[in-house]
Amino acid sequence: MASNLGPAFGYTVVYCKDVAKSVAFYAKAFGYNVRRLDENRKWGELESGATTIAFTPMHQHETVDITGHVQTPQSRGDRQPIELCFDYVDIDAAYKRAIENGAVAVSEPEEKKWGQKVGYVRDPDGNVVRMGSHVKS
Repeated sequence: MASNLGPAFGYTVVYCKDVAKSVAFYAKAFGYNVRRLDENRKWGELESGATTIAFTPMHQHETVDITGHVQTPQSRGDRQPIELCFDYVDIDAAYKRAIENGAVAVSEPEEKKWGQKVGYVRDPDGNVVRMGSHVKS
């Protein structure tokens, strides 16, 4: 029997201190176009292909009353239990652009044994963003 329950991955939601600033940062640092920024500044979206990257405040009804408090890293040595990963054709140029636009350098791009060049940065809220080349076959 065929099922109509096959999911589509629709959103990755980034909880942040300031939605408008985070949307502007990701657009400028990583090269995304802004799809939507609500007037109340409690929701923003970036164009990123089939899956939307969305932004919402850390403290609001849905995140506190229903699903609990958002946990944030307590120091630079801590990180969230999730990271965003963006692939680029020219990872070195993309990494440089991110740093020039406010990303905090964690690790410059380097070749990995699985055939990908990978670097890491943090956004203004301390979230880790993995920036990599496309994995070679």
